[in-house]
Amino acid sequence: MGFFDRLFGVKEKEQLDKGLEKTKEGFFSKITKAIAGKSQIDDDVLDQLEEALISSDVGVDTTLQIIEQIQRRVAKDKYIGTAELNQILQEEMQVLLIDSKENILEGFSLPEGKKPFVMLVVGVNGVGKTTTIGKLATNFKASGKTVMLGAADTFRAAAVDQLTIWSERVGVPIVKKEMGSDPASIAFDAVNSAIAKGVDILIIDTAGRLHNKAHLMEELSKIKRVIQKVIPNAPHETLLVLDGTTGQNAIEQARHFSTATDVTALAITKLDGTAKGGIVLAIANQFKIPVKFIGVGEKAEDLMLFDKSVFVERLFSIS
Repeated sequence: MGFFDRLFGVKEKEQLDKGLEKTKEGFFSKITKAIAGKSQIDDDVLDQLEEALISSDVGVDTTLQIIEQIQRRVAKDKYIGTAELNQILQEEMQVLLIDSKENILEGFSLPEGKKPFVMLVVGVNGVGKTTTIGKLATNFKASGKTVMLGAADTFRAAAVDQLTIWSERVGVPIVKKEMGSDPASIAFDAVNSAIAKGVDILIIDTAGRLHNKAHLMEELSKIKRVIQKVIPNAPHETLLVLDGTTGQNAIEQARHFSTATDVTALAITKLDGTAKGGIVLAIANQFKIPVKFIGVGEKAEDLMLFDKSVFVERLFSIS
C-alpha cells in the first residue's frame, strides 16, 4: 500500500468526489462532446477541449499550455486516439500543479525543529479565512498537536468574535485584544505566548483588506518583522485563502497578496459550490505557489490536505 493510498482512503476519495461533483459534471459533459464520434485527436477536438478547459476556469494561459503539450505529443507520436486523451490530460495537469517544498505529510503533521510552527493566514474578507483557520485548528488538534490562535484582524469586530467562537469550539487558547489594536502587537504577544506555553502550532489571522495595497503590504511586513524579533525564521508558512467560487477574481486576489507578502501556500475553499474547480490549476500554475488545502464542504473534515495526483485522478473519475 502506497503513501497516498493510506492518506486518501475510500472515505476521503468519496468526500473529494462529492466536493468536485459540480466541476466534474460540467467538465466531463464538454469533454465527452469534444470527442464524440472521433477516432483521433484533430483540430476540432482540440478547439472543443480548449473551450471546455477555459469554461471550467482553468484559465487561458494554463489552457494554452495544456493544448500545446497535447499538440507536441500528437506530432511526436503521429497518432493518438481519443481514448488516450483523458490520460494525457491528467498527466499534463499534474505537471502544472507544483509540489510543496515542505509538504505537510501523513495526517496534519508538522516539520521537525520548528516549535512553535507559525502560520500566518491572509486573504480578503468573505473567502472563508476565519472558518479555514478554525478547521485547521480542529484538524491539527485531532492529529495530536497543541494549537494556539492569534486574532490579528482587529479592523473587523466580527473577525475577532468568530475566531473566539472557534477557539472555544475547538478548545484551544487564543490571543486577542480590543478592536482597533495594532495587529503587529497581537502577533508579537501571540508568538511569545506560544513559546511560553510550548504549543506546536500558532495560527495568526490577519486583516482582509485590499482597497489600499500599499497599506496591506506595510501591515503584513510589520507583522512579519515583529514575529522575527522572537523567531528569526518565522512565519514558517504564509497561507493565502481563496474562494474557489469567485473564479478569475481569485486570481486577482492572489496577484495582490503575492505582491504584498511572501505567500508560500494556498488554501482554496468552497470547491463544492462551483462548477469551475479548474481555478485550482490556474492559480497554482500562474503563481507557482503550491496548494496545500482545499475546502469541499462545511464540516472541519471537509478541509482536506491537497495532493495533486489524487485531485486530478478524482477529477477524471466517473464514479
